[in-house]
Amino acid sequence: MDVTIADRNEEAGSDWNIAEGMIDDPEEVRVIYCALDSFSSYARTAHLHCTHLRRQAFYALPQAQWQLLAQPPFSYLDVLDRVDAAIESNAEVCRGILQHGLRAFAGAEAAPGVELTMPDDWAGIAKGGDLDKARSVVRQFYRDWSAAGAVERDLCYGPIYRALDAEQSRYPDRRPLNVLVPGAGLGRLVFELCLRGCHVVGNEISYHQLAASSYILNSTERAGQHTIYPWIHFFSNHRSRENQFRSYPIPDVHPQTVFAQAAEGTLGSMKMDAADFLCLYGGAEYENTYDVVATVFFLDTAPNLIRYLQVIMSCLKPGGVLVNFGPLLWHFENHVHDHGGYDGDGDDGEMDSRGIADPGSFELTDDEVIALVETMGFVVELREGNLPAPYVSDDRSMLKMTYGASHWVARKPDLK
Repeated sequence: MDVTIADRNEEAGSDWNIAEGMIDDPEEVRVIYCALDSFSSYARTAHLHCTHLRRQAFYALPQAQWQLLAQPPFSYLDVLDRVDAAIESNAEVCRGILQHGLRAFAGAEAAPGVELTMPDDWAGIAKGGDLDKARSVVRQFYRDWSAAGAVERDLCYGPIYRALDAEQSRYPDRRPLNVLVPGAGLGRLVFELCLRGCHVVGNEISYHQLAASSYILNSTERAGQHTIYPWIHFFSNHRSRENQFRSYPIPDVHPQTVFAQAAEGTLGSMKMDAADFLCLYGGAEYENTYDVVATVFFLDTAPNLIRYLQVIMSCLKPGGVLVNFGPLLWHFENHVHDHGGYDGDGDDGEMDSRGIADPGSFELTDDEVIALVETMGFVVELREGNLPAPYVSDDRSMLKMTYGASHWVARKPDLK
């Protein structure tokens, strides 16, 4: 399954191209429509869980108590009305993703000005996990595509940029670098590396992430087109209501405009592969292909890290490097597939996909990961630990969780 973004040096406005035969598999079709239906259902389910059920609980209070809370300074019913309005603002970007996804992934067409809707056969197919993932995408837009999210991006993408700069300085003959980004998520790192002149391939298995990143990169019309409210889904640990209702325009930059305005010859290229990492890149066709594999919040998605490292070793060129940044929140610990993910929603991706013929799982410490990397034949050239790494974190919340991430660079030996 191959989804590509054309070379932006050639055509900055081109859309994603779906490889022939990509959705011949009925199960693949079902997964795609589950993702699209979750965006279609975002507003309805968010209103239900965030406000409707709270209104019911509110009016279940003794009358004197709910009347007290309905008045200033609490104005609780007004708060719920504001949440409903914020949900509708979030729903606008979800509707944009749905429209784009139906065209790009499902091949739907409509007359100009006519809004596409979910086909009757697939409407309502999204399950609870799919709906959680749609909500998580709204929150993750804060991290990857808002100006305020630059703080988080700089902390985790900065070490990647510095490692690639060092690589290009050390090996100027390797320009432009061919870079693979597994677990590309909403595509910001792929976008930024393309702007830095790299030929970048992003890999992502989640159609929630693929549809959302494709929409932002290809179908938004301007910077700040949408306004998101990432903190409205939860009512705990807010110091004030104004903190809960903070909003952020997205995207902070308009990708197509940035591409169009880039100086000639400065851009690299972008491509997104929609596939299981192990199944796609473990093949012989990808041997010795990439100068760099950049993993950000990715390695701990492995049930079997040995298989990840084997595939990375295979697809790196001799002398290529694996550049890693992230924590060790092992996603398959105790075989629990839907425990809380990086942002607490348990929805970082399709975490129930282990790859073909890949049973078993294990969890290692950071020291043991480094030992395994070296045992697999890599040469660790740089290692830093306990680097602060928030993930979709509300910096004004009464509860803050920041990972102490590990960053390291490991090279595949050049046997020449």
